[in-house]
Parts: sequence; structure tokens; C-alpha cells
Amino acid sequence: MVVLGVDPGSLNTGYGVISFDSGAFSMLSCGVIRLHSLRSHAERIGRIYRELEKVIDIFQPERVAIETVFLCRNPQSALKLGQVRGAVIALVMNKGLGLHEYAPREVKLAVTGKGAARKEQVSFMVSRMLGLKEEPGPYDITDALGLALCDLLRAGTTEAVIPQGVSRPRRGNWSTFVREYPHMVIR
Repeated sequence: MVVLGVDPGSLNTGYGVISFDSGAFSMLSCGVIRLHSLRSHAERIGRIYRELEKVIDIFQPERVAIETVFLCRNPQSALKLGQVRGAVIALVMNKGLGLHEYAPREVKLAVTGKGAARKEQVSFMVSRMLGLKEEPGPYDITDALGLALCDLLRAGTTEAVIPQGVSRPRRGNWSTFVREYPHMVIR
């Protein structure tokens, strides 16, 4: 199964393509669509649509995972983010793909075992779960990869698909996490 994760943003939209095959995850592609702030919002949305369409055409994902809207203090920012999400949703529907939406806390919980994990922790665990030698950056990418992993984990896959030597933390408090997984703590 191939899943595309999308972390929408009006200036930076991250994406990550992950496959699950023969009991293992692997990253097929990832990147950030960087947009110029001097372009109109409509032009930026059009570019996001076209760039993600290329990714879909190349990797043929069966599903797309996208981050749900979170509360913004700035109504204008929330509106722009909603429009970007709308463009991504329209693309996914036009391609006939399955769409799943996840809250940031749900992604963090699925990937790190803690819904309030920091971006550094998500980045670290995404890299470990995918068997990457170094963490891809920026966080727009690891957030998108985290969305794809969350979707695969929620789709009925089990902890057995996590690369050997990497255990997913159990739920609990941070003291327990640090004690049981000192190698996962970024200092």
C-alpha cells in the first residue's frame, strides 16, 4: 500500500510518500512545495495543486492523509489554510483516491506514543520508523511523513511493521518515556 501524507500550508506545503510492503515501511519520496509570499494566494494554491498532482501521478498512492484544521488566532491565516486544504481535497477527489484526515495530536500519538510530543520528537521517530540514516528536514516534511505513517498504522497495520530494533513507546508520562527510551530523547 502507498500513502501520500500532506502537511498543508499557504507558504510551505510538505509531502511524504510511504509504502508498506512485506511487513516494512519505506519512504518513496518527500519534499516541500515552497511558495513565494509575493505571489497571489490563488497562484500559490494552483502551484500546490499542480505539484501534488505530479507526485500522485508518479507514485500512484491509494490514499492521502492530510492534517485537519487547527485553531488559528488569525482568521485570515485560518481562511488561507482552509483554502489550501480545499485544493488538496479537490485534487484527491478528482484522482479518485481515499482521503483520511488526522489531528496533529493524533499523528503525534501514533508516531511517538504521546499526543503532546514536540516536532523534534516526531522527526526523530519518523526517521527511526522509516529506517532513515538522518532526519529529513524541515519539519513540514517530517509532519507529512508522520501523517502517512499515522494513516498506515490506523489502517490495521501493527507494531510488527516497525523496523527491527525500534520499539514504539507506550502511552504514559514523560518520566516513564525517558527512562524506557533514553536513546529517543533529544537533548
